[in-house]
Amino acid sequence: MGELRPLGHALPQEARALAQALRELFDGLDVSVRRYAARRTRDPGTLSRYLSGTRVPPWEVVMDLFTDLAEHRGLSATPEAIELLRGLHRAALTVSTSPKHAMEVLEQQLADADRVSRRSTVRGDVLGDALLDRQHRIADLEVRLNHLEAEWSTERERADRLAAAHPDVSELLRERDTLQDEVARLCTELLAAQKQHSEAEERCALLERQLEAVEQVQQTAVPLPATGPAPKGMPKILVVDDQANNLLAMSAVLSTLDQELVAVSSGREALKALLDHDDFAVIIMDVQMPDMDGYETAAHIKRRPRTRDVPIIFLTAMGTDPEHSARGYAAGAVDYIAKPFDPWVLRAKVAVFTSIYLERHP
Repeated sequence: MGELRPLGHALPQEARALAQALRELFDGLDVSVRRYAARRTRDPGTLSRYLSGTRVPPWEVVMDLFTDLAEHRGLSATPEAIELLRGLHRAALTVSTSPKHAMEVLEQQLADADRVSRRSTVRGDVLGDALLDRQHRIADLEVRLNHLEAEWSTERERADRLAAAHPDVSELLRERDTLQDEVARLCTELLAAQKQHSEAEERCALLERQLEAVEQVQQTAVPLPATGPAPKGMPKILVVDDQANNLLAMSAVLSTLDQELVAVSSGREALKALLDHDDFAVIIMDVQMPDMDGYETAAHIKRRPRTRDVPIIFLTAMGTDPEHSARGYAAGAVDYIAKPFDPWVLRAKVAVFTSIYLERHP
């Protein structure tokens, strides 16, 4: 596997453009596929598929090519070249509907969440040890101070001599107060680290559920919604998210439902899709999007008589604190779910709204 494979047959235009750009970078290294794979500790077969366009590589693989080419030629890549490749990479991700790629995306997110969890655990242990040390020092100071106070209470007549014999009493008091302040600070940091660990563990659990759902799709060879028509009479599902990876993950999770999934990347595209189709059972929409965010898009949908009754579920990474969720419900949403989402919960909610739609449109 020393030479480059030819470009794959019937590649989408976006995937072909990315592959050609990657091949130009790779040609500049003057090295075989197998040798470069060994250099970067990668599977040569997978690297060859990246360069032939049949697989979309993670962005870190593209950056590795830039780095190695800069080292080989002695010239670093320009920001314009990196941005051009970034645009080609995003476009290729948008047209990729492989469940295996969805698994790679989710596995990377799981690795990131696991790394946060492990770091927060280590930090929690360090803070716990520091807190225990300060508490021991405070206890020691309290014993010493109590001993001095006992001497003062039992030997009032020797107060002047004791003060002279223990000139460091005021210094001990100051040290104790300083340590108490430090303990309060460490307690606050420990609580924050424990909260971060708990949130990271929860994120890991949800991402593992998403991976399990995608694996089930891959094992049973169920096509994604965009690859085949839905059974006659079943309503569609509209998914709105400006991130191609999120659209890909939701397509894989919802692919077990016998419904067509219409995935768009902006609020304006969502409004156009609602004009083109009138049989959506539910809209799943991200909040944070450029140009027109989820709240503004929902307001437009609710102003139209034709679409005002279509239920909207906000799916967002901003969290479910009262301020954000209240704004979502005020915009007309029927639910507000935080990312990463539980795939079983999302499918169950979609199934409920599909049943309601079918009851209303027999």
